[in-house]
Parts: sequence; structure tokens; C-alpha cells
Amino acid sequence: MTDFQKYVQRYLDLIPSENWLEELKKSGEKTADIYSNLTEEQSLFAYAERKWTLKELLLHLSDSERVFQYRILAFARGDKNELPGFDEELYAHQSFANERSLDSLLEEYKLIRKSSQILLETLNPSVLHNIGTANGNQISAETIGKLIVGHNVHHLNIIEERYLSNFKPEI
Repeated sequence: MTDFQKYVQRYLDLIPSENWLEELKKSGEKTADIYSNLTEEQSLFAYAERKWTLKELLLHLSDSERVFQYRILAFARGDKNELPGFDEELYAHQSFANERSLDSLLEEYKLIRKSSQILLETLNPSVLHNIGTANGNQISAETIGKLIVGHNVHHLNIIEERYLSNFKPEI
């Protein structure tokens, strides 16, 4: 197994059930629920120096999902061009997430998640098996869809273990 396959598998292993499209919806709802119960002050919390704030983490989820959506669309449509990788740290640094309201970040996340759901639910199942190259690695459109879920679950776990354990969100 290559390093890339191991990297992908660690996210795929986090998907709670075989019905990954349903898990896409559930993980989005859980993320929205958590962020809906945060104050602006809490959303600026980072659990350690040089770690993302909760706002930056939420925008990271949105940015990553946009990149994944484009890759899914390109591969599903048969695009054979190699797609570039992206530097998540650079994206986070240039996002200015902490200058935005929590409400605007949450609205953006919800819209992006809804867009992912529509894209993935309306693709002909045959194109989910299309393979393309992104960041120098071959991957199927379906696997990228599953990565959206696993990546979100990964960050939900971090939020619960390293962020929410430091304070109780207002309920």
C-alpha cells in the first residue's frame, strides 16, 4: 500500500456506515449543530499555538470540500487533465476566517455541503468509478466523495477532543 493509499484509507476508515451519502448529510448536520452552538468568542479558540481556530477549521472544511467537488466533477465528466494539489496551511493563512462572522462561515459551509450532496446524488452511478489524477495520485470520483465524509468526521473528532473539551458551548 502506498503512502497516498494509507492517507486516503485513514479517512475512509472513519466513515460510520457503508451508506456514505447518508453519512455526508449526517456529518454536515453534526458540524452545523456544533458551530450553531458556539459564540463568536468560542469560535476564535485554538487549543494550542499555531493551531487553527474553530473559524479557521470550519473554513478549511469548506475550502477542502470545494477542491474535492471540482475534482469529482472533473473526473465524473471524463477530464483527463492532471489536477494540482493544494496547500491547506496556505489556504488557511490567506482565508482571513477570523475576520468573518461565525454566521457567515456557517452559512457558507452549509451551502457547500448542500452543493456536494446535490452533485453526488445526481451523478450517474457509472461515472463515480471514473479515475483521474490529482496531486500526482490516481483516485476515483467516488473515493473523493467518501473523502469529503471521512475528512469531515476526522475534524469533528478533533473538535470534540481538543476544542470542545476546553469549554462548554452555550446550549
